[in-house]
Amino acid sequence: MPTIIPRIAATLAALLLSSGLALAQAKVTLAIGGASCLCYLPTMLAKQLGEFEKAGVNVEVVEFKGGSDALKAVMGGSADVVSGYFDHCVNLAAKGQHLQSFVVYDRFPGFALVVSPKHAAEIKSIKDLKDKKIGVSAPGSSTDFFLKYTLSKNGVDPNSVGVIGVGLGATAIAAMEQGTIDAAIMLDPAVTVLQGKDKDLKILSDTRSQKDTLAVFGGEYPGGALYTKADWIAAHEKEVQGMTNAIIATLKWIHSHTAEEIADKMPPALVGKDKALYVAALKNTLPMYSQTGRMDPKGAAAVLAVFAQSSPDVAKANIDLSKTYTNKYVDAAGKGM
Repeated sequence: MPTIIPRIAATLAALLLSSGLALAQAKVTLAIGGASCLCYLPTMLAKQLGEFEKAGVNVEVVEFKGGSDALKAVMGGSADVVSGYFDHCVNLAAKGQHLQSFVVYDRFPGFALVVSPKHAAEIKSIKDLKDKKIGVSAPGSSTDFFLKYTLSKNGVDPNSVGVIGVGLGATAIAAMEQGTIDAAIMLDPAVTVLQGKDKDLKILSDTRSQKDTLAVFGGEYPGGALYTKADWIAAHEKEVQGMTNAIIATLKWIHSHTAEEIADKMPPALVGKDKALYVAALKNTLPMYSQTGRMDPKGAAAVLAVFAQSSPDVAKANIDLSKTYTNKYVDAAGKGM
């Protein structure tokens, strides 16, 4: 009899522990617009490192072709949170839809406007893109926003070009190599992969470094972030805090490890067949990742300025930028960690 009681007690303790763990592991569906893109690496790496689970959140990552499709999933209710570009929060604020980012992982966007090697002879500058076919990840995505801004800034009517969704990875590279599009907005590792095949690859505009971003936008321009509907955040603060903790822990991990060590943790399908090129692209990308997770108010203002220039709706909307992001959960994570 004495041996049975400890067994019962141990079984009850195990049941209580497992049920408590199940309660702690809240389920969140996370929509991402192109998992292979290095701009989204902190999210995918957090999943690989088990950081979401450590923070008490069971995250299911669902991949989409582009950020606009990931956003549609959240707006339609089939996903909870977007891992995508902050600029959607500003754009939709102009339409009266209240989205909010709660942790930022990219200090700058990493966009490059690249000319297809098949059309390099006829396209010398951005002005030559008039009446051309230009690839973006998906129409309405941040790559599309950047294209329209860049064209307008250089005196080209955005309506004069054909915008074609080509994704961000292998499909975009194939479209560029085959010449089915004249140019494209691309991100790493796809840009570095193309450069590895064509040393004379022509890049008309680049925001993959701080210097280039300052030249294009006049300041730092936040890229990737976790964001969702403001009312979802208010109703799921535990999950939001957990996801924030996970991303910040991952950013700390990134900045304390080499590109090779990071690549070793990523799924082989995302690294691709040429690991050396992936590592080279990652080395170029590392400065892009935030060290704090905080939104810089000046960065948010830069996003608004860009959209105000290319979108009349945003320009006249009188947007309250302070409602498009919050640093509350990042600050709490900093104190807790």
